[in-house]
Amino acid sequence: MEEHRSETTEAPTEPPRGDDTWLLVAVSTAGAAGSLRVHVWRKLRGLGAVYLQQSVCLLPDRPQVFGAVRQLVAKVNTDGGSARCLHMRIDDPVERDGLIGEFRQAVTTEYGEALEQLFTFRTEAAEGRAAFAEAEESEADLARCEAQVAKIQARDYFDAPIGAEVRAELERARVVMRACDTARVPKQPPSKAPPRRPRG
Repeated sequence: MEEHRSETTEAPTEPPRGDDTWLLVAVSTAGAAGSLRVHVWRKLRGLGAVYLQQSVCLLPDRPQVFGAVRQLVAKVNTDGGSARCLHMRIDDPVERDGLIGEFRQAVTTEYGEALEQLFTFRTEAAEGRAAFAEAEESEADLARCEAQVAKIQARDYFDAPIGAEVRAELERARVVMRACDTARVPKQPPSKAPPRRPRG
């Protein structure tokens, strides 16, 4: 594993990227406020980081990921913790493939949960198309599913195969939701022409 670039006390500056470059992120919040520790955990979890050991994790070196990590490093160092980001290149194909597999497995698990929720939503929505009282609840459920899938997609850096299936199921759920909306629209009775007045 070859070190490409490192920054310790300041937020890292953006280096040239290759297909095999990674971000090695080390963060310590010892002595800092508890809120900073929670913020770091949520941020790295949201990015989908794979941990090598406590407080040390890897992320793919992508522009949007690097930008988020740079901001995190700056915040930690400003708020009483310490953080560093090293740009690493992994030349061993076995190590690289194994790491990619870990990232894919993590999002595959999340995708699987989303797929189950979407299937349940689609089935229940299709069975209750005429249920006016559940309309807003169904729309809110679909919105939550869409938001969940969007978050998973954002950290699906290596295109897990199940992602295509989840996107297809999400589109099917949208189709069912549109059908539900159509079924809930009350039909207007045909208008009647006013009676003709007899001529006097």
